[in-house]
Amino acid sequence: MAQTQTKEELTKYLDPKVLSKITRLDLQARLVVEGFISGLHRSPFHGFSVEFASHREYVWGDDIKHIDWKVQARTDRFYIKQYEEETNLKATFLLDASESMLYGAAGKKDGLTKYQYAAAVAASLGFLLLQQQDAVGLAVFDEDLRTYLPASANPNHIKSLVHAMAINNPKLKTSMEGICHSMAEKIARRGLVCLVSDLFCDVDGLLRGLQHFRHYDHEVVVLHVMDADELTFPFQGNTMFRGMEETGRLTVEPRALRQGYLESVEAFCKEVKRKCVANRIDYKLISTTDHLDAALLEFLAARAAATKKSGAKR
Repeated sequence: MAQTQTKEELTKYLDPKVLSKITRLDLQARLVVEGFISGLHRSPFHGFSVEFASHREYVWGDDIKHIDWKVQARTDRFYIKQYEEETNLKATFLLDASESMLYGAAGKKDGLTKYQYAAAVAASLGFLLLQQQDAVGLAVFDEDLRTYLPASANPNHIKSLVHAMAINNPKLKTSMEGICHSMAEKIARRGLVCLVSDLFCDVDGLLRGLQHFRHYDHEVVVLHVMDADELTFPFQGNTMFRGMEETGRLTVEPRALRQGYLESVEAFCKEVKRKCVANRIDYKLISTTDHLDAALLEFLAARAAATKKSGAKR
């Protein structure tokens, strides 16, 4: 892509309606990353796996960038920070491929299903991480684990990731808690775990599953993807709603239900966010009508600010 393109031009290409016309997920990911990467001076993802372990006294030949100057000021001696692992970040994306994720495109001229949007989110962040030479893995699931690709830092791994996303067709119910417990045992080394889902599941079960990752000291991120219809309930006149994941059908007058529905959705999202924050889990609600680059830039910038604030406290 020509470097002369402005951010406004990139944003135009990243409209969800435009992305819906781009069938190649890897191309979507590239467009999204080029759209927002210039807005970050330094990725808040990079370096999470470099964990401080202890100090040792400085010896001739040590890299001075590892000197702990705060300790030097207190003791008037030079000490080097030692780290457990000097490898890059290892990230694993958990992508929900249950039937409810199919909602979105039906009946709309240009639109992405929740699954297509969620896949674009995961592919975009995976593409960004691989550009940083970090390792990226993927688990696509419904009630069972459908595809699992262990993390790899090979730049060509993006092809395997997007292929795995593209071949999975959402059609069954989900088992969020069980999948989280299973994946927590599969991912051996501490890293970043990012769940991308509409979260149509039992909230308490979801939190138990996510707590399993926290138990192993993983950074956990929840990207809550919902369709605009689910967030605004724009329906008029008698409408038949067909529940996904075997929840039946119901014909109602939507205007009579709208206020109560919106209050329930707001309460649900607030409950999920509150429980995530209480367990030190990052949470971000994203609508499928949001420009991908803007939504991800806002999220990553917030992570960067939080990381900087945390570092200042230490």
